[in-house]
Amino acid sequence: MDTVRAAVIGVGYFGSRHVDKLARLPGVKLEYVVDLDLARAEALAGKTGAKAVTDFRAVLGGVDIATVAVPTQAHAEVAGTLLDAGIHVLVEKPLTATLAEADRVVGAAAKQGLVLRVGHLERFNPALLAVRSQIGAPRFIEAHRLAPFKPRGTDVDVVLDLMIHDLDIILSLVAAPVSELRASGAPVLTADIDIANARVEFANGCVANITASRVSAKSMRKLRLFQPDCYLSIDFQDRSVDIARADPHAAGGPIPGVALSRQQYPEGDSLEAELAAFVETVRGRDQPAATGRDARRALELALAISHRIRDQGK
Repeated sequence: MDTVRAAVIGVGYFGSRHVDKLARLPGVKLEYVVDLDLARAEALAGKTGAKAVTDFRAVLGGVDIATVAVPTQAHAEVAGTLLDAGIHVLVEKPLTATLAEADRVVGAAAKQGLVLRVGHLERFNPALLAVRSQIGAPRFIEAHRLAPFKPRGTDVDVVLDLMIHDLDIILSLVAAPVSELRASGAPVLTADIDIANARVEFANGCVANITASRVSAKSMRKLRLFQPDCYLSIDFQDRSVDIARADPHAAGGPIPGVALSRQQYPEGDSLEAELAAFVETVRGRDQPAATGRDARRALELALAISHRIRDQGK
């Protein structure tokens, strides 16, 4: 495949960034920009030479890949239709609104032998990429993902909006099924869950304590992992990693017998890296990313957490 023909479907905040990145990726020709707001689609298409349309079905037969950044409730219809038409798809997280929809979309990709990727963008954060090989068998994990309130993204609750990033990463790091789940949360500025905490226990003994808020005064995106050989603190926001290891020869540090290190990583473009990896996978060169099945697992756990919180409120 010399040139990959692409479409972006849904060009709100995130979709407009897809347009910019795909238009500049080598070996990719952006053919369509799709949005129900034709003026918005035309404004973006005019900068790239793509065609602007309002109906996503207009791209069928004209592209090889498509990225989907429409509201979550429309993910299943749009992604499923594209896959049925033989188009490789990257859909923004969460994969779909329900597990039944997720199964249909994942099944469609498998049936057609197509690439299905999901926009769990934090997998491409430079800090996580740099230390992922050092994460072995964590026994305790703590995650905080806090953000000030923004009206966009409120078509889903905070678990599906923010926490699902950490759920996806944690599930990719812990090689065991979930054995027990506890959760609490509450609406604050919307009618849905705006702040949530979950305690997830795994069959291998690992425990994850995960907090997400979209009504906080300051932003925070941190993942702390405790494992037999070390402690790692990953700051996704400033792309830094702090590591503490037991070392009887360590001297001169603040903690006797503990070697401390800190590494700061240059700012990367996680979205561009994700889209480039998607294209490379379509070309037959597999890249590390969230597959449809990975995203389905994260969605299953996220929905279980949301349901547990809502049940408590009854």
